[in-house]
Amino acid sequence: MSAFVYVLGSFHKGRHISYVGWTNDVAKRFATHNVGKGARSTKGRVWTLLHTEEFETRNEAMSREWHLKRDRAFRKKLLARIRTKIKSRRTKARR
Repeated sequence: MSAFVYVLGSFHKGRHISYVGWTNDVAKRFATHNVGKGARSTKGRVWTLLHTEEFETRNEAMSREWHLKRDRAFRKKLLARIRTKIKSRRTKARR
């Protein structure tokens, strides 16, 4: 059975934040986060799926999750994508 690591991003209270997790079903877990039934720290926010990685075993996914949670530079790069998308949407909307 495949396991996945995912990174979510959100803009909340004036700042961009990220969340790293693992699951067997990315689509289902992502939907759970966005309806407020995910992890405690994800409730009340609208999330964007920034990154996923697939692994053969749960242990591999959990190990990668542990490393991604400590890799702030990688998550900052992903969040920069969200900022760029938001800015381009605002620019297009003003035209």
